[in-house]
Amino acid sequence: MIVAEVAVVLLRPRSGVIEPARVSTQSYFSASEVQRARDYRRPQLAIYGGVLAIELAVLILLVARPPRRLQVAFKRPLLAGAAAGAALSVILTVAILPLQVVSRERAKAVGLVTQSWSGYARDKAVAGGIGAILAGLGAATAVGLMRRMPRGWWVPGSVLVVAFGVASIYAGPVVLDPLFNTFKALPAGQLREDVLELAERAGVDVGEVYSVDASRRTTAANAYVAGLGQTKRVVLYDTLLENFERDEVRLVVAHELAHVHHRDVPNGLLYLAIVAPFGLFAVAQLTRRLAPDGQRPGPAALPALALGIVVMTTTITTISNQLSRDVEARADSYALTLTGDAQPFISFEKRIALRNLSDPDPPDWQTFLLATHPPTIERIGIGVAYERGER
Repeated sequence: MIVAEVAVVLLRPRSGVIEPARVSTQSYFSASEVQRARDYRRPQLAIYGGVLAIELAVLILLVARPPRRLQVAFKRPLLAGAAAGAALSVILTVAILPLQVVSRERAKAVGLVTQSWSGYARDKAVAGGIGAILAGLGAATAVGLMRRMPRGWWVPGSVLVVAFGVASIYAGPVVLDPLFNTFKALPAGQLREDVLELAERAGVDVGEVYSVDASRRTTAANAYVAGLGQTKRVVLYDTLLENFERDEVRLVVAHELAHVHHRDVPNGLLYLAIVAPFGLFAVAQLTRRLAPDGQRPGPAALPALALGIVVMTTTITTISNQLSRDVEARADSYALTLTGDAQPFISFEKRIALRNLSDPDPPDWQTFLLATHPPTIERIGIGVAYERGER
């Protein structure tokens, strides 16, 4: 954990972040708007906690009472490990499904979900299948490494974790994402000209800019940067393009270009490369303590391994969210500098919070534990500070 915190300090932006002005939530949101967001988000947060608790409970149960089938001596331990890993993935997916359905029903009730149940079931089946395949491959690899290097398997394991991270970011946009959505390059027109003009001013190769049919699932609006090298791209939700003004969309594009300009995706991989060896070492120690004794490492160790991974990734994610929030604040600051448009920025932050039913000013503990972005009211404060000439 100390290493994860040190990595945050090392990679945290040193400049380019506008100090947000202190602004009142009541100046931008009515009491009813704030209450509506909290009435939706707080139970959703409890559901998220329930999902995590179920995953931990299932894994603890499997560690305490490992299935007999996992404890026999397998003639083909790697194949058995793959089967056990895939099965474990399916078990966890099914265990948390009821709470996910409740979460979806609540989102549908407030108008955030547009997808049919059949579409939802199809998405779950595809995602579950991909998860089971990846879990099976990961489990087989882990069993092989643990059998070959019982005490030092975490060393090559951490290299493979980083390699998988690179491969996922590079190939995800062209291999996995199209399984769930349709992506279209922005056609010639004013918006595409805006993107190219902003990219030129930012001095970045934007790769390609796509719109994605997010409206098939949600009314929420968003945008993101994905890919590496030849797969690098900026993706804009069609709900963003259809429901926000041109100057607001320009600011969103400028924000995403800031991530490209500051190389935030490669820096995220650098963070992973720093923390992976230490995180996996901790996972290895926990696995060794919890796995059954008296036999060579095999499929029986997988529940303990999975438990260690869940505990470690949850903890490291909480720590890394500090870095994410600082990076997002820098991207906001860069977008304002690139466009010079403070009022559209403030307007956008208010409108997207209302549209997505986001709590504009959540409790500090919630921001610390879960938030990847600064709270809406803090982002508005960045816009206000820029408007006042505070750089």
